[in-house]
Amino acid sequence: MAESGEALGTVPEHERILQEIESTDTACVGPTLRSVYDGQPNAHKKFMEKLDACIRNHDKEIEKMCNFHHQGFVDAITELLKVRADAEKLKVQVTDTNRRFQDAGKEVIEQTEDIIRCRIQQRNITTVVEKLQLCLPVLEMYSKLKEQMSMQRYYSALKTMEQLENVYFPRVSQYRFCQLMMDTLPKLREDIKDISMSDLKDFLESIRKHSDKIGETAMKQAQQQKSFSIAVQKQTNMRFGKNMHVNNDRTLEEKSDIILKHTLEEEAENDEEVLTVQDLVDFSPVYRCLHIYSALGDEETFENYYRKQRKKQARLVLQPQSSVHETVDGYRRYFTQIVGFFVVEDHILHVTQGLVTRAYTDELWNMALSKIIAVLRAHSSYCTDPDLVLELKNLIVIFADTLQGYGFSVNRLFDLLFEIRDQYNETLLKKWAGIFRDIFEEDNYSPIPIGSEEEYKMVISKFPFQDPDLEKQSFPKKFPMSQSVPLIYIQVKEFIYASLKFSESLHRSSTEIDDMLRKSTNLLLTRILSSCLLNLIRKPHIGLTELVQIIINTTHLEQACKYLEDFITNITNISQETVHTTRLYGLSTFKDARHAAEGEIYTKLNQKIDEFVQLADYDWTMAESDGRASGYLMDLINFLRSIFQVFTHLPGKVAQTACMSACQHLSTSLMQMLLDSELKQISMGAVQQFNLDVIQCELFASSEPVPGFQGDTLQLAFIDLRQLLDLFMVWDWSTYLADYGQPASKYLRVNPHAALTLLEKMKDTSKKNNIFAQFRKNDRDRQKLIETVVKQLRGLVTGMSQHM
Repeated sequence: MAESGEALGTVPEHERILQEIESTDTACVGPTLRSVYDGQPNAHKKFMEKLDACIRNHDKEIEKMCNFHHQGFVDAITELLKVRADAEKLKVQVTDTNRRFQDAGKEVIEQTEDIIRCRIQQRNITTVVEKLQLCLPVLEMYSKLKEQMSMQRYYSALKTMEQLENVYFPRVSQYRFCQLMMDTLPKLREDIKDISMSDLKDFLESIRKHSDKIGETAMKQAQQQKSFSIAVQKQTNMRFGKNMHVNNDRTLEEKSDIILKHTLEEEAENDEEVLTVQDLVDFSPVYRCLHIYSALGDEETFENYYRKQRKKQARLVLQPQSSVHETVDGYRRYFTQIVGFFVVEDHILHVTQGLVTRAYTDELWNMALSKIIAVLRAHSSYCTDPDLVLELKNLIVIFADTLQGYGFSVNRLFDLLFEIRDQYNETLLKKWAGIFRDIFEEDNYSPIPIGSEEEYKMVISKFPFQDPDLEKQSFPKKFPMSQSVPLIYIQVKEFIYASLKFSESLHRSSTEIDDMLRKSTNLLLTRILSSCLLNLIRKPHIGLTELVQIIINTTHLEQACKYLEDFITNITNISQETVHTTRLYGLSTFKDARHAAEGEIYTKLNQKIDEFVQLADYDWTMAESDGRASGYLMDLINFLRSIFQVFTHLPGKVAQTACMSACQHLSTSLMQMLLDSELKQISMGAVQQFNLDVIQCELFASSEPVPGFQGDTLQLAFIDLRQLLDLFMVWDWSTYLADYGQPASKYLRVNPHAALTLLEKMKDTSKKNNIFAQFRKNDRDRQKLIETVVKQLRGLVTGMSQHM
């Protein structure tokens, strides 16, 4: 097997493989090793034995080589150790020798350097002497520039820089210092720009702080100018009146001249006291900065910056504080700052060329105007005090007049004042609503007693009342109205005065003012006074007597409306006959209040009747009546008699309607009591007792508690009860059933359903009370009759329901 495993002659296969592994590259080891496994089954084991033997041979060879060279290595190390001490001695000697050479040549080097330096200085001095005459003017000019910069003469410094660049620097441009100077000029120019810009910023900050003072000054001047114009106008009107009467003496003219002279003197004194805008603000930083930027050719940058910063300041000025609406001073500060801002812009517009333009200021003003109007609309809505709204209006007028004097359009502000006028009227209405409520609460709702002529004249001076009959009466006497009437009349006039205050200085005609006064007065009457009256009428503590007095009061207030119209006419000098004059709506206002009071009278009167009826305590099973009317009903009738005595002061129809309504309600209440579903049985005695009460009601109606009724009109209120009770009292069922539905029926107003209900209650009573009725023939007959009538009545009720 071993001999067959050899493939290459005398060299064994495994030795060949080992040789290839030792001699070839590692990349080729793989195929060589693979040949070991491709042979006989035990080839791998034999190869590993061969490999171990080869390794042992190599280890022996390495060990022999190391033993051979070891002694030489030891000898070399020994030699190096011997040379080490000599090398250190040599190093010390070389270092010492070098130091001695350096010390010996140091003095020679210093002397050589001094000679070189001296020769260089001699050469430089010669060069400087030759060139100083050329460079000295440049240095002098540059020194002048520095001096100008230190003295803050920046415009002159810019001119000096131009001379240096154009004249002097070209002569010495080959020198480095010239280049250094030239390099500093842009920095100096930037410094000048920065300094001038800083001055401009200080100026902008200054005018921002002083805007309110500037605005206050401008507004004072506008007020003075307006006062002066008014004085001149009055003087002109007086002179015009004098010229119309030529024959008048010169007294009036001299007096007018004196008045104008005093006015002019007062205005002159005020002019001396009020500072101008130039006195409050130093505009030199603006001029200086403008000149500097113009000299630098960067005027556009300056203009853009100025406008941008002023727009920012405008936004800050236009942004009010959250509490601006709380006080007048808050609004005043807001307006003065805005005026101050635009006064400064107007001054800049007129003293500079192109820094700001009219188009720019108009654009800025339009933007500000929109913001101002929005702020006033928003913040004025918080004003609930009419005095504050009025002062706000006066501030807006002064504000508008001031800016109009500087050429700004203010029409939108006056349009806004009309919106604020409506709000002012609303605040007035709310205020007067409280005044009216207080007057009504404090009123005693009794006629005003008068004990003397002075008291009578005092009331007449407050309220236009005319009654010849009352004048003829002797003292003491009474006005028909209560004390609230003259107070209401006075307060309406005060409201007109308050409303008139807002219309002043609005540049509106007398016709427009008259129309505004009448419309606001109408709102006061129709909305506020009417509402207060209606609320008063509906209050629970207002009784019938108070309601009667309220109706009387509204009548006199309605009659006084014509005097209010005359009052407005005297204020505005606009005749009521003018086509477009608005009329006061007092007639409809007080008529509605009277109708409400009348309705409340009817309601309260019915409620009082219900209270008395609730006191009724009938014994519905009583065998016989008491022979007299019930106590509760007599008390009710006495109450009605007394209350209708009070109604004599009311208009006739009101008293009659109230009386008729009370009787009808009483009749209905009694009918409901009789037919109440909770009432299960009624005796004949109870019906007789109830009949006595109805008789008292009829006697009351026939006694004419309120004059003016014709015939038995008032008694007809109880006709339904009367016919129903008569039917049961006389027991005339045959007539009722036979004539039912006929126009001439004796019991035409008796409803079958009511008759059936009452009869069934009496039927049940008869059964319970007459336990021995079956043993008495009359009772049996009566019971049969009731049953027969009940059946017939049920048939009538059924027929009525089918027809319905």
